[in-house]
Amino acid sequence: MPKFVIERTLPGAGKLSPDEIKAISVQSNTVLQGMNQRGTAIQWHESFVTDDKIYCVYTAPDEAAVREHAKQGGFPADSIARVSRTIDPTSAESA
Repeated sequence: MPKFVIERTLPGAGKLSPDEIKAISVQSNTVLQGMNQRGTAIQWHESFVTDDKIYCVYTAPDEAAVREHAKQGGFPADSIARVSRTIDPTSAESA
């Protein structure tokens, strides 16, 4: 299944309290559960929080599913990019 990186602008994201992070996560999980129950296989893997943005990694059938999750959850989705390849330090070892 395709993997996507979503850029979400959220001013002050880096200063969100644990309760605020929990509320956002609960909202996301609720939307994901509903979408999966309706037949859209979408999964949230992880997110990276910076001062004013959150970068999320999802697998989904297509970009439209990612946009629908953002719409239903009330989350920004400023940029959605499909991952074409993953590299890491071990990539230097392969030919």
